[in-house]
Amino acid sequence: MSDDRLSDPVLDEENWFLDDEDEQPGAVQTDTENYWKIIIADDEPEIHYVTKLVLSDFEFDGKKLQFVSATSAYEAEQLLAQHPDAALILLDVVMEEEDSGLKLVKYIREQLRNSAIRIILRTGQPGQAPEKLVIMEYDINDYKEKTELTSQKLFTTIVASLRSYRDIKVIESNKTGLEEIIQASSTIFELQSMKKFASGVLTQLVSIAHLHKNALHCSLAVTKDGSDIFILAASGDFVVPESHKLRDVANDTIADDIERSFAEKTSHFHNDRLVIYVKSKTGIENVIYLNGFQSLSEWDRYLIEIYCTNVTIAFENIYLNREIENTQKEIIFTLGEITETRSKETGYHVKRVAEYSRLLALSYGLSEEETETLRLASPMHDVGKVGIPDSILNKPGKLTAEEFEIMKTHTTIGHSMLKHSQIKLLNAAAIIAHQHHERYDGTGYPNGLRGEDIHIYGRITALADVFDALCSERVYKKAWELPDIIALFKEERGKHFDPVLVDIFLADMDGMVQIRNEYSDRKVF
Repeated sequence: MSDDRLSDPVLDEENWFLDDEDEQPGAVQTDTENYWKIIIADDEPEIHYVTKLVLSDFEFDGKKLQFVSATSAYEAEQLLAQHPDAALILLDVVMEEEDSGLKLVKYIREQLRNSAIRIILRTGQPGQAPEKLVIMEYDINDYKEKTELTSQKLFTTIVASLRSYRDIKVIESNKTGLEEIIQASSTIFELQSMKKFASGVLTQLVSIAHLHKNALHCSLAVTKDGSDIFILAASGDFVVPESHKLRDVANDTIADDIERSFAEKTSHFHNDRLVIYVKSKTGIENVIYLNGFQSLSEWDRYLIEIYCTNVTIAFENIYLNREIENTQKEIIFTLGEITETRSKETGYHVKRVAEYSRLLALSYGLSEEETETLRLASPMHDVGKVGIPDSILNKPGKLTAEEFEIMKTHTTIGHSMLKHSQIKLLNAAAIIAHQHHERYDGTGYPNGLRGEDIHIYGRITALADVFDALCSERVYKKAWELPDIIALFKEERGKHFDPVLVDIFLADMDGMVQIRNEYSDRKVF
């Protein structure tokens, strides 16, 4: 080894070689919270010692160095797998083979696809690996002869390499953040449930703020209703049941931050937390709270502000969608009530049919979304009766054959009224209005559909409608006793009604009776 290595007075020839067991190649220095990880891959033990000694007091961007040592390319490959966060590798060209270092460069760039780690190639035999050839053919970041081990030259090289590594990681992080923003923007508008949406927003904000899923943090989405603030969703260390009042579960610091944001109607960014205020055009106010990070960079804050702009739009869309849905529901129930009132039946009939249908649908295995659609659409099953003359609709006695044919047209009238709508709820109502008098054995009307050719909405509503009709007193009949109704349903299993639905119905008779009692005709709708 050349004496040029000793040009720095801090080196002592007696200390070139490693004799401490903890300083053997492959050993890792004590971890610190903030450090740059450096891999030294060289088959000369004294190179490891000299490098560590020269850089013992090195610090860049507030971080010290942590060294990991390898004496062969094989060991270095293992260390790269164990330490994918290494910022820099000081790599010897000649180790177990004359070109071990060059092969390792290709392994890092081509197989590991690690473009961030800075590679400084070092050689004691520059003739075997000419600098111009190596620089052009291999993706390295610097080329040094081992004689260039003075503290100043090594210091300058390490600073330049770490600065480059830091900037590359910032770019990668920003790229990831932008990808998350794009992904979030494409999915948040699909979440129409406010609670699901709020939960999704919290998850995405945690990711954008670079919080590990196991990191200690608190994230909340809250809404203001009058003078009270309620929790919509929570994650991290602050997992509480939904709809709790904020002050009942949050500590004073969190609650004060959120209340201040509501009072000032603005968002607040702090070094360790953020409070995002969102107000819809309809006046509904929400706040999103997140803590648990040490600090936010300007880029992080920029990304979050972009995301929050999209969140504001999504909040508004969900509130508007909810208003539209509530209006649709109100119209549907009102039309159902009008129909039942005209036929001198109780408004609670449509409510009971809706609840019977919901219970049957859930037990049958329909999704929550489909079940809710059915519950909301089923009150429209008899909407076509608006086209039936009063003399037939309210006739106290038995209908003649001709009158019954006219009465049957309420199914096609209702379908015609609703079928042209582009609204999912009204489409479901059109199906129900059309098919709720079809029979499982094919003897029903208007089209004589059989079995599963009848839409499940029609099959469920048929059973719910007949059950409630039998339980209720009408102008043309008395209410039936429950044992008689049960006997009829057993007899009509597979004839009038879907046998699977009859079995579900009979198995949960207590639930059906509870609905009947809860929405008794004695109540005012």
